[in-house]
Amino acid sequence: MKKLEGKVAVITGGNSGIGLATAQLFVTEGAYVFITGRRQNELDKAVKAIGINVTGIQGDISNFADLDRLYDTVKQQKGQIDILFANAGTGEFLPWEKISEAHYDKTFNVNVKGVLFTILKAVPLFKNGGSIILNASTAASKGMQGLVVYSATKAAVRSFARSFTADLKGRNIRINAISPGPIETPGLMNAAKSLGMTEDQFKKTIVSAIPMGRMGTPDEVAKAVLFLASDDSSLITGIELFIDGGIAQI
Repeated sequence: MKKLEGKVAVITGGNSGIGLATAQLFVTEGAYVFITGRRQNELDKAVKAIGINVTGIQGDISNFADLDRLYDTVKQQKGQIDILFANAGTGEFLPWEKISEAHYDKTFNVNVKGVLFTILKAVPLFKNGGSIILNASTAASKGMQGLVVYSATKAAVRSFARSFTADLKGRNIRINAISPGPIETPGLMNAAKSLGMTEDQFKKTIVSAIPMGRMGTPDEVAKAVLFLASDDSSLITGIELFIDGGIAQI
């Protein structure tokens, strides 16, 4: 039997990278998935790539109207949620001297406010039981140059997993965080441009700090999310699961 047979999953930021890889794996394992993305063209391509058992809903998680439209659509089509992967986020490398109010507001609005209300607005659609997975980062555990604001937002996301585990224990909803290290996604590769590096230079710099000697892939993260979404992790809640090649461990 497939691990997610008959389950309904919502994946924010499901139009590329980790979110798309997870949506594809969830469908393979029997789930129906709702994915979101800010850019309609990329969202349409993702829906086409997934092929079956998927609905794409354009929206920005920092916009309450977009979140309400997402969950209204889920309620109308399926009536409930079994799995939420709060994956959508934003970030950029920025020297501390250039941090501005606009940079702070943008990053916190998506990564903290957006994730918080992604959870809050989803919970009423959960029956007792289910799994929520939050996408944090190794940046929450390590001091990384140029990531002052981003790292703080991901520390908040990690904290949400602990606090919601306590608050929602009566609903039997398991809540866990994943903390990926450097994963070869379009978003991370775009960061090379902001640093004035080629992709090859950026990868070489990143990989030099990873004990396993390579970056991770979206598929590797998706497998960890599947574990936390399925009954294979039935006694696991409140944890932070690192998928990082050891970069935050030694």
